[in-house]
Parts: sequence; C-alpha cells; structure tokens
Amino acid sequence: METKPAGIEGVGDRADAGALWELRLGDLPRREPIGLPVGASVREALQTMHDRGIGSVLLWDDGGGIAGILTRHDVLDRIALAGVDLGAPVASVMSHPVATLQVTDTLFDAALLMSRRRIRHVPVLDGERLVTLVSERDLFGWQRQSIKHLGAAIARGQTLADFQRAAADIRAYARHLMAQGLQARQLTTLISHLNDQLTQALVMRELAAAGLSADAMCWVALGSEGRGEQTLATDQDNALVFASDDPQADRPRWLAFARRVNEALDACGYPLCRGGVMAGNPPCCLTAPEWEARFARWIDAGGPRELLQASVFFDLRAVAGRADWLEALRAFVLARTSTTPRFIRQMVQGHLEHPVALLWHGGIRGRREGRHRWFDLKMQGTALLVEGARILALAHAVPATNTRERLLAAGRASGAPAAEVDGWVTAFDYLQMLRLRHQGAPAADGAAPNRIDLNTLNAVDERVLRASLHAIQTLQERLKLDYLR
Repeated sequence: METKPAGIEGVGDRADAGALWELRLGDLPRREPIGLPVGASVREALQTMHDRGIGSVLLWDDGGGIAGILTRHDVLDRIALAGVDLGAPVASVMSHPVATLQVTDTLFDAALLMSRRRIRHVPVLDGERLVTLVSERDLFGWQRQSIKHLGAAIARGQTLADFQRAAADIRAYARHLMAQGLQARQLTTLISHLNDQLTQALVMRELAAAGLSADAMCWVALGSEGRGEQTLATDQDNALVFASDDPQADRPRWLAFARRVNEALDACGYPLCRGGVMAGNPPCCLTAPEWEARFARWIDAGGPRELLQASVFFDLRAVAGRADWLEALRAFVLARTSTTPRFIRQMVQGHLEHPVALLWHGGIRGRREGRHRWFDLKMQGTALLVEGARILALAHAVPATNTRERLLAAGRASGAPAAEVDGWVTAFDYLQMLRLRHQGAPAADGAAPNRIDLNTLNAVDERVLRASLHAIQTLQERLKLDYLR
C-alpha cells in the first residue's frame, strides 16, 4: 500500500507530479506551527519536540516574530556532541536568521530553497503572518527521485563515474519533469541549480587533488549557466578568478586545475566550449585586477566583433569559491557600462544586425530545405531576448544575470510600459518552453537541438510564436529609439 507524505494528503489524488510542483504553499493542508519564546532553555525546546512528536520548534522574539529555529537535525551536532548544558538558552544553538516563503510561492520554490540553503524546514507566511511550516518530508515523500536525492548523490560522489551517473540522472529527471508539465522557467532554474552542485563537487575534488584552496579562487559560470537558464542541450562557458601576487608564475598551476575540471565536466556530458570560453584557457584564467583590466578594454575600446565574442562574460555568476570577489567585479563592470554610452550604442548596433524573423505580411521567415521550413528557436528567438535584456541591464546598472529578472528590472528602469515588458517576459518563457519540449523529444538527440520545422507546428503554437517574435520586435525598436537616436 502506498503511503502519502505528511502535509499533502489528498493532493496527489488530484494532481500529477508536474502539477504538484506548481501547487501554491497556501493551498496545502496547514499544520499549526509550534514555537517557544526565544528565552526558553534547550531542555524546554527538546521536551516540546518530544511531547508534540515534531521535528522542529520555532523560537519567537518579543514581538512575536520568528527569531530562530531548532530542528532534530541540530541536536547531535550543536547540543549532544558539543556538550551543551540543557539549561542553556536555546538561542545559543538555534539557526538564525530563518529563511521563509510566502503562501503564493510553490512547492517547487520550497524544494529549491531547501536544496540551496541545505535546510529541512521552511516557515510559510501570509504577508508577515506565519500560517504554517513546510518540511522536507512534506515535499519529497511523494516522489521517489527528487532534488534532494540528486543532491545527495552528488555530495556522496567520489569517482568520475559517480559524477557521470549523477549528471545522467539530472538529465533524466529534467526530462521526466518536463513531460509532467513543469514550466520552462522552473525547469531551467532546476537544471542550472543541479548543474551548479555537480560543478561545485568537481571543483572541490580537483582543488583537493591539486593542493589548492577554494579561498584563493572563484569558479565562474558564464552564458546560460551564469544566467540560470540551462536547457537539456548545453555546453560549457566558465572562467576562473585566482589570487596571486605573481600571476605569470602561478597561472600554470591554476590552468592545470581548471583544465581538469573542464575535462571532468566534458566527461559528464557538458561538452567543451567550441569558442574556447573555459577556465582552462589562459584568457579565461585571470586575477581580479586582470579581469577588471579586460572588462575595461571591452567597455572602453572594444570593437563590434570583440564585443560579440565578449557578450557571455557579462552574464557572470559565482559557482564555487570567493563569491565576494565576483560581486566586486560585477559592481566595477556595471559602474563602467552604465556610464559609457559608446559601449551601449555599439552593443545595440551589433544586436540590431540580427532582426526578428518576421516577413512584411506578419508571417514567420524560415529557412527552406525541401519540404521543411527550419527555424532556430535559440538564435532567432531566445538569443535576441537574452541580448536585449543584457544590454538594458548593463545600461541601467541592474545586477541580475537571469534574463527574466533583467527584463523585469531593466524594463522598468528604462521607462517601458508594463504591458510591453510583460510581453517580453511572456515571449521568453514561451520560447524557452518550446526549446525544452523540442529537446526532450527523442528526435532531438541529433546535432540541431534548437531547430524546429515550422511546418510541424500546430496552429496555436504558430500563432503564439508569431506573437512572441512581435514582442521581440518591440524590444529591438525600444533599444533603437533609446540608444541610436
């Protein structure tokens, strides 16, 4: 007999696995959160958990807000092994601050937060009012394979074969969720998050083998991984920041380490970048001052071809090591791009060399080949939105790297009407969904994972694709109006 996890009884009877991820936390059955004043003792907290049969207890501050949380998982490390007196204040062993979600967030949001923060319990708020507590068991008890299990498999990994199996499981899990109807935005976020975990594990493994420290470097994701938008078909785009008083002397050692990570990722199914944008190549393995100088050259004196090749570097995001170094570099870059009109103008000019594939009568322009009309969903679709969002973000000093977040934040900063910005975001979400659906199909295992035959689209998809291209056209027109007048 199949048992349902605590907290979502009955939910599985009215939704499949994909729909479950979409459920709002406010729609789940609620349990009354159990808490104690933050001044309570460790003994009182443990006794409360024991008496109530619960896995955690919240601690309230004087105003009734959440001051912290103590879970059963904390008892061994923080109390038993540490020899803490049971009469000590629970505040001395509680976790704080406490990550929370809103009732409008989804099961997927909760699962991702737990995985990212490595936590097992999340309080759910309605505004500022606490309404329930969601546990890891609530989320994952219904599904045999989950983000938790994939993350655990990566954490246990020792050999390259272990990581290869984990990478294959990530792709299989993503295909499963896509088949169940998970939205493109959530799926690409999930894929990128799990790929981050795999990359972190490989980086730490190779650092140990090379006798190097994570405190002396930052592994950087670029391109789609940097934007948190990886699909099922993706290659590597990465870079390295390392600390050194003598870069020329130290670089060979860091390059050797980075190449081993690149090769391990390749063996796990993430192909080497054909353009050479990888940490194991000398131009992508630099100290922080060297990176600042390189970005300054691009921004102050880069030509059209150089800026085209450099574009993915502006989607930088820290994956392992010193994330604070990368935030400092990002601040340097944004301060420069937002005050250098020449740079933004050149970026816009390069972007407009790739107009939207719409015919004068509103039809979609495809490349004819026999009975086929080919359309590249990436190059003729999402890439145009990615580029436009990047330009707006750099012009308005928006720190986000994710395209959706850039469109929303930079769109508002540009003064574009809300309906226009919503159109850009909707177009991006739809095109990503179409890409993922195509890549998840058996026929997509060949060499053209982003190419579709327009003749195979149903009437609804063709109409929405046409509307999405019109939305991209409005973005290009706005860039032209704002920066090329």
